[in-house]
Amino acid sequence: MSQIGIPCYLMRGGTSKGPFFLESDLPADVATRDRVLLAVMGSPDPRQIDGVGGAHPLTSKVGIVRPGTTPGVDLEFLFAQLQPDSDVVDTTPNCGNMLAAAVPFAIETGLLKAQDGSATFRVLTRNTGVLSDITVTVQDGQMVYEGDARIDGAPGTASPVTINFLDTAGSVCGSLLPTGNVKDVVDGVEVTCIDNGMPVVVMRASDLDRTGYESVTDLNGDTELKARIESIRLKAAVLMGLGDVTAKNFPKMCLVAPPKNGGCISTRCFIPHVCHDAVGVLAAVTIASACILKGSVCDGVAEMPGGQRMSLSVEHPSGEFTIDTSLDPNDPQRIDQAALLRTARLLMKGQAMVPAHVWPGQATR
Repeated sequence: MSQIGIPCYLMRGGTSKGPFFLESDLPADVATRDRVLLAVMGSPDPRQIDGVGGAHPLTSKVGIVRPGTTPGVDLEFLFAQLQPDSDVVDTTPNCGNMLAAAVPFAIETGLLKAQDGSATFRVLTRNTGVLSDITVTVQDGQMVYEGDARIDGAPGTASPVTINFLDTAGSVCGSLLPTGNVKDVVDGVEVTCIDNGMPVVVMRASDLDRTGYESVTDLNGDTELKARIESIRLKAAVLMGLGDVTAKNFPKMCLVAPPKNGGCISTRCFIPHVCHDAVGVLAAVTIASACILKGSVCDGVAEMPGGQRMSLSVEHPSGEFTIDTSLDPNDPQRIDQAALLRTARLLMKGQAMVPAHVWPGQATR
């Protein structure tokens, strides 16, 4: 046989989509595993025509799942970000959207068993060591996908998937403010470099001579702006201790402006070179954290509700993303818990086919 079939479930998680695999079904060797994932997705190729990738960073994502290996952890999730036109498989950052599909996938494959009703599992994201409690609905031992929950950026309604992040500060950079400052100046632009689940460089859109309300299409066609943002990203990453991120998918870059639709703040996020139609889960948590920090670039831009517990609505091009936050009683400028609503759905299951030469020595399945 000239091809190898690998058990695979295509899942939507939040506003992202991609194939999910059991770790045991993939090569143990990382280099071989990455070749397999590139072949599955069809990268590098802008259209990903020879794979299941969707020719966009939001649909060039992979989830790898295994049972928990430490006490108290039910499931472990490894996220891999691929790009249509790159041969890099990046397992450094988190992805809260794909995380939303991890428990449904584990129930579908029998990796997790649950009693009927509301079921909560503790999940470790291996990329960064972040723990979260994820709650789904189960009936007759099966995932329930139909429901009334709605999230902007995904059509229709579905059963809710609630993610409660337990501690995300410094997930990649090691600290909430990796430069040691609440505000820095990079390329003459004031920025807040922050990591509360996802490294993000936050900038006021007005400082880049933009409104922050431009369409995704306009921003993706704005080559001058994208070049300037990339210059800032590369320099800010060094300040954040991330080194050379030329081939990395982080830090994400976010333009902020005052809210227009009753939320906390308006955003336009780049991931990192393409403007996001919505906003990433952990990027939203991190931006909300920047809104809380006195002296950040969001200070004076964001409209804050106040209180120890707040619902912060982060506006984005296709709607808004609400995060229920709890502030650390010992540090009122720090979010110590963030709960949010996502949805997920199984789209297809079967085998992902890759050329046999990609996985040398593997017996034909």
